[in-house]
Amino acid sequence: MKLYSAIDLHSNNSVLVILDENDRIVYERRLPNDLPFILAQLAPHRKSIEAIAVESTYNWYWLVDGLIEAGYTLKLVNTAAVKTYDGLKYTGDEHDARHLAHLLRLGVLPTGYIYPKEERAVRDLLRKRAQLVRCRTAQILSIQNLVSRNRGKGISTDDIRKLDDGTVSQACGGDGIRALAVQSNLAVMRCLDEQIRGLERVVLAQAKLKPAFEKLLTVDGIGKILGMTIMYEAGNMERFAQVGNFSSYARCVSSSRWSNGKKKGEGNRKNGNKYLAWAFVEAAHFAVRYNERIGRFYQRKKAKKNAAVAVKAVAHKLARACYHIINDQVPFEEARAFA
Repeated sequence: MKLYSAIDLHSNNSVLVILDENDRIVYERRLPNDLPFILAQLAPHRKSIEAIAVESTYNWYWLVDGLIEAGYTLKLVNTAAVKTYDGLKYTGDEHDARHLAHLLRLGVLPTGYIYPKEERAVRDLLRKRAQLVRCRTAQILSIQNLVSRNRGKGISTDDIRKLDDGTVSQACGGDGIRALAVQSNLAVMRCLDEQIRGLERVVLAQAKLKPAFEKLLTVDGIGKILGMTIMYEAGNMERFAQVGNFSSYARCVSSSRWSNGKKKGEGNRKNGNKYLAWAFVEAAHFAVRYNERIGRFYQRKKAKKNAAVAVKAVAHKLARACYHIINDQVPFEEARAFA
């Protein structure tokens, strides 16, 4: 008899469930997060287990890798796409695990991509870099807010980077308290600059763009670091049947539900890859500054909506262009992408 297993994974324990072909519970127990112990519980049913579904929580690496190395077929669950039954009076971890095993048995379990183990270290380092870049941006925005609300005019990022102890006081109108706040932001920003450069040196020493992704460097706004971020987050491009699938995965398209020609609500905005989305937004910011045609496109969109919407529109165009660059192995054509 075929069996279907699922594991509801938590920080220090997991719920293991095994169902048979008729959805009857063969095994159900809460277990410690100990791989040998979990394998021992699965062992009596090993030959009958078709696959094991594991939630893609923040800590799935050790469990998924261990089960794959033990010879099991793994399905990494796309938790954002899984819906439970509405109206239940009681739900819990055991119910969640049973539900995943049930979806697995029916062949309708939403699954995610299992990134190759050997590529995760560099990918995670690039994610750490992205986190630090966002922190640095927060420091810059804080300085701009402090200066603009007290001087009545803004200060550019380039001018912020030129500030020193003497010019900080001047930028703050001689106010020592505000100057101290700006100096604190500057100190954090410069520390982050150093850490970001250090991470970039390691990434460039440890990895390089695969041949299929090298033409990403022809895109204004994408250098080696952003190119590798896109490469590691995209993974196997064969899983994207069409350009729309890729741009959706990059969170570049709106999410909504329609029925009979009427909008019935918003979809799940968490579907997709937030790190890939961030990479294309970063590329968009650079492209707007350094490519005249893209800059004009941005200004037209900004005039109709606002800056945030305009940047997302540029990011969407870049994501679609990158899909064709990678799959068709052609250089970036700005006239075609931003006609």
